[in-house]
Amino acid sequence: MSGITLHLNSAVRSERIDDVVSFVGTDASGSFGIRPGRTTFMTVLDYGLSRFRTGTGEWFYLACPGAVLAFAGNALTISTRRYLYDTDYRRISDLLGGQLAEEEAALQSIKDNLEKLEQELFRRLRSLDRRPQ
Repeated sequence: MSGITLHLNSAVRSERIDDVVSFVGTDASGSFGIRPGRTTFMTVLDYGLSRFRTGTGEWFYLACPGAVLAFAGNALTISTRRYLYDTDYRRISDLLGGQLAEEEAALQSIKDNLEKLEQELFRRLRSLDRRPQ
């Protein structure tokens, strides 16, 4: 049985990593693993770290702010806004805690502002609707 081909896709880059022998990730139900030959599988990865091992035995740590994961026919596709990966757990963990956390906070701020804008727009539309014709 051959290894998995991992396809990492973000908004700005795509990479292909061959000969992945195992992948470990976390979704809403908890931690799970994927090995070659697994049946078709799809889930949404949580914000955080996943890891995968190649045929050389080396572990890589993958940080992403959530992602869609699809596995079929020994092809594992991970689609996310942004990802970082490295063999050094401490380095990638620090990046996740710093760089990606800051990006997520900024994105949440934008979402909050858009929600406030939307609420204000609806409030104004309702007030226009109540005015006498």
